[in-house]
Amino acid sequence: MNAAERFDQYLDHLSEGLGHADRHAGLRGYCTGLMLPLSRKSVEPMAARVDPTHASARHQSLHHFVAKAEWSDTQMLRRVCQWVMPRMDFSQGGWWIIDDTGFPKKGRHSVGVTRQYCGMLGKQDNCQVAVSISLASKQGSLPVAWQLYLPEDWAADAERRTKAGVPDEVRFATKTQIALQQLRTLLDEGAPRHCVLADAGYGVDNAFRQALSDMGLLYAVGVTSAVVVWPPGVQPLPPKPYSGMGRPPVMPRRTVALQPMSVKALAQSLPSRAFQNISWREGTNDALNGRFAAVRVRHAGGNTGKARLRPEQWLLIEWPASDAEPSKYFLSTLPEDTPINELVDIAHQRWRIERDYQDLKQDFGLGHYEGRGWRGFHHHAALSIAAYGFLMAERLVADKSVGGKKNFIERQVPALPEDYIPRGSPARAASRADVNHDTAPSTELPADRSSRSVPLLRKGKRKTSLVTQ
Repeated sequence: MNAAERFDQYLDHLSEGLGHADRHAGLRGYCTGLMLPLSRKSVEPMAARVDPTHASARHQSLHHFVAKAEWSDTQMLRRVCQWVMPRMDFSQGGWWIIDDTGFPKKGRHSVGVTRQYCGMLGKQDNCQVAVSISLASKQGSLPVAWQLYLPEDWAADAERRTKAGVPDEVRFATKTQIALQQLRTLLDEGAPRHCVLADAGYGVDNAFRQALSDMGLLYAVGVTSAVVVWPPGVQPLPPKPYSGMGRPPVMPRRTVALQPMSVKALAQSLPSRAFQNISWREGTNDALNGRFAAVRVRHAGGNTGKARLRPEQWLLIEWPASDAEPSKYFLSTLPEDTPINELVDIAHQRWRIERDYQDLKQDFGLGHYEGRGWRGFHHHAALSIAAYGFLMAERLVADKSVGGKKNFIERQVPALPEDYIPRGSPARAASRADVNHDTAPSTELPADRSSRSVPLLRKGKRKTSLVTQ
C-alpha cells in the first residue's frame, strides 16, 4: 500500500467523526492544502492549489467547512490520536506534556486577542494563546488536546463573545485550570496515566502540582528559583497540640533555627561533589549534556504549601559549569529510587512540545488562520494537527523500516491557472503587506486527488475514546 492509499484510509477514519458525508470533501481538501509547500496556509491559497480550476468555489466550500460546519474538533483530535498512538512505542515510557503557544494578531476582534505574553515574540503584545497537551514517547509526540485561552476581558464581554461565537459554557479559566480540565477529560476517556511534564509557568503553581497528585499522576515540572522547600534532612516541628477547641492545628511550626529555604539558596549551599555531568539525548551534532544535582525535599512555600507538611519529592537542579548560578529547577514526584540520569532524561522530554509547535507552525499552517471566530480557530488547529498526525505516523513507520528518512513520500503540486489573481494582491483592493509569510518546507503528499469519489459515512455513531486495540 502506498502513501496515497494510506492517506485515503486515514481520511476515512477521520471522516467517521464529522457527522455528515458532505463534509468529507472539505476534510480532504483542507488537510491536503495544509500539507502543500505554500508560504501561507489560509483558506484561499490552499483552495487555489487544491482545485486551481475551481478556486473560488473551493474557497467558499473550505471556508464553510472550517468556520461554519458543526463538527467536533475534540473528536477530530481523538481520532488522530487513535491512528497515531498504536504506532508509537511506549516501552521506554510515555508522558503528557502541557504547554501553551501564542499567535501574534492585530486588532481586537479575533477571538481571545488581548495584550499578553507571546512566547513566539518573547514579549507582551497583542496575540491569541492556546493551551495544549501532547502525548509523547521517545519516538515522537502529538497534541491531543487544544483550547484557546479566553482572557477575563473577553470572557466578560457579551457582545464580543456573541460575534466570535464563543460557546455559552466557556467561562474564564486560567491556563493551569484549562490544562487540568483537559487532563481530567482525557483520563475519563480511558487515557493512560503517564507522567506529566510542564515548564515553570505551570509547575510553580502548588495547586496545579497538588491536582496532578490528586489525579494519581506523577510529574516532573519546572519551577522558579524562588520556590521554598525544606532541605534534605530538615523538616518543621509538628503542629501545636490540639487544645480541644476549634479545628485541630495542621500548620507545621518553624523556629529561628528551623526555616525552609529557596531552591536557589539550597542549590548554592550544595558542595560541588553533589553535581555530576549527565547526557540525556543525542542532539543534531552532538550529545546534549549538562551538570545536575538531585536532592529530596519537601515543598514549604506559599499560603497553601505551608498549611501542611508536604510529602518528599525530588528537586532536580541544572547548573552549567560556566554559569554563576543554576539555570533550571524541577520538582518531581517520580519514585525515590529513580536514578538521577533518568530524572534528567524525563525532565528534558518536555522539549518535544516545542518541536510540535515549531513543526505545526512552519509546516502545517497552525498560525495562518485568518478568521475571527471560536469555531474556526479550533477547527483549523484540529485540522493542522490532523495533517501533522498523518506525516508523523508515516515517519514512525519509516523509522522502524528504513532507519527514519524524513522526506519519504514524493508529491506533485498542481500549478495555478495563469489568469488567477489571489485576493489581496496588488490587482485587488485589500493589502496583505503586513502578513508574515513563513516559508513552509516541502511536505510529502499528492494534492491532485480532489476529483476522487468520497465514500459515504458509515451509519450509526461510535463513541470516541483514547483506548486503542
